[in-house]
Amino acid sequence: MALTKKGEFWYGTTSGDTQAELRSYSVANRHEAVRFAASKCDCGCRTFALQTDEEAGVAIRTCTDCGLAHLMGDSADYVEEAVPETHECVCENEVFELMSGVSVYEGTHDVRWYYIACHCVECNLVGVFADWKCEAGDAAAFLAKV
Repeated sequence: MALTKKGEFWYGTTSGDTQAELRSYSVANRHEAVRFAASKCDCGCRTFALQTDEEAGVAIRTCTDCGLAHLMGDSADYVEEAVPETHECVCENEVFELMSGVSVYEGTHDVRWYYIACHCVECNLVGVFADWKCEAGDAAAFLAKV
């Protein structure tokens, strides 16, 4: 399915739709995401509750199958100062498939900006729910931890 706009929100059904919305958002933010990774729990599950603190630069995903909480990217470095808040869709659902994207500094592979896009498993809304400036070093190593 291609992205479909209903009112002020975008909806889609595939990870490609979520990535397309993330890319569009990042271009508008003037820090285009060029590397992407979908979240997957060690148990194999791909759906999560999401908590973030954009001021501290912290994201925590909690698996809906096994309950494992995972600090995303470099969040472990900043979690002590964080006050994470739970994300909720406009339909009041709190379960999402997650897609992370990063922009990098020109001519490098170093992370410059971090984006977390969500796909609601209930209503199919897609959108970037959190983003922040991020000095996390190598993009591949960073995205391996989302």
